[in-house]
Amino acid sequence: MGDRVGPAVGASASGRGLVRRRRRRWARITGFGAAGLLVVGVGAGWAVYAKLSGNITPDEAAAAELRRYEKERPTSLVRGARNILLIGSDSRRGEDNARYGRDSGTERSDTTILLHLSAGRKSATAVSLPRDLMVSLPGCRRPDGSRSAPRTAMFNQAFQVGGSACTIRTVEKLTGIRVDHHVVVDFHGFKEMVDAIDGVEVCLREPIDDRAAKLRLPAGRVTLDGEQALGYVRVRKSLGDGSDTERMERQQRFLGALVNKVRSNDVLLNPAKLYPVLDAATSSLTTDPDLASLRGLYELVRGLRDIPIEKVQFLTVPRESYAHDSNRDQLVEPEADRLFQRLRTDAPVVVAKGAPRDSAQRGPAGDAHAGPFAPPSVAVSPPPTFRGNTAAEDTCE
Repeated sequence: MGDRVGPAVGASASGRGLVRRRRRRWARITGFGAAGLLVVGVGAGWAVYAKLSGNITPDEAAAAELRRYEKERPTSLVRGARNILLIGSDSRRGEDNARYGRDSGTERSDTTILLHLSAGRKSATAVSLPRDLMVSLPGCRRPDGSRSAPRTAMFNQAFQVGGSACTIRTVEKLTGIRVDHHVVVDFHGFKEMVDAIDGVEVCLREPIDDRAAKLRLPAGRVTLDGEQALGYVRVRKSLGDGSDTERMERQQRFLGALVNKVRSNDVLLNPAKLYPVLDAATSSLTTDPDLASLRGLYELVRGLRDIPIEKVQFLTVPRESYAHDSNRDQLVEPEADRLFQRLRTDAPVVVAKGAPRDSAQRGPAGDAHAGPFAPPSVAVSPPPTFRGNTAAEDTCE
């Protein structure tokens, strides 16, 4: 019996050793596989990050020009608040933009919006600046290196003469507001972004048939694709009274619907939905160097998810017909300065559909800036109300 037991025990020990060796080998293989998958995942993630960051063009020339005039630029008054200048370029350069007209070699700002993000990201206020607004242009560096002389001209000529740097300096001189960042987007980038979220729904009070804009749409609720959306925000003569005023209000309503679509579809929280939007949004962007990466953009927009939709506001700066040319605009004072003052100090701005286009409605006590630390005996009047809309409003109402 003893002779039989020995070999049996030995065989059992040998079997257990074999199992242990196989387990160790499988653990190594599994570990190598997991490590390989991790490397691939990290590599793929880095490739995506690099691609999206590479889509963005840093505006180094504008940064250099703004540094040259740093001493004359306004200072930021409220820590954490940010002001971003959004510029829609009418450039015809490139195959995708050439269909909208002949490339004249110059660009103008088709749309310019000053976006104010409050400290703590409790509200966002987008102020349209009319392209026909008569302003004081500073002397600016032209693309050929020469410099223009200061003069009074239409606002959109700032971009034509000196690009984004000249536009920023003009806005800062006009408003007294420090522009922290700027973003320039062309026709192609706008279309691609709209298509990436499967279109944006708007409400048309009347049908549109505009051959020049290649736009034909029925009245009522319509979901616009990228090409249709571009025509909708740019068309002017065939809608309403044909004024740039009405076109800006239409752009604001569209942007509100765009924000609403992005928020309602949880695009910012869903990587599968977010990637095509980021790819489209960054493909035709030129920004200041601090924003010219996914990290820079993320730092800017990460707090926007928590802003209540009714606190995303759109309005046009108070203006009226220019005294010397009814086809041009000029600021209405003191209403325009009242708006700029509130943005500079990060004070609340209120918008309403029924407010006059060229002024700010005030309470009977005027617009006091006493703030939360005013003595109890001082009555703080309600903030002025400007004509505008919020992203929460239904465009069919």
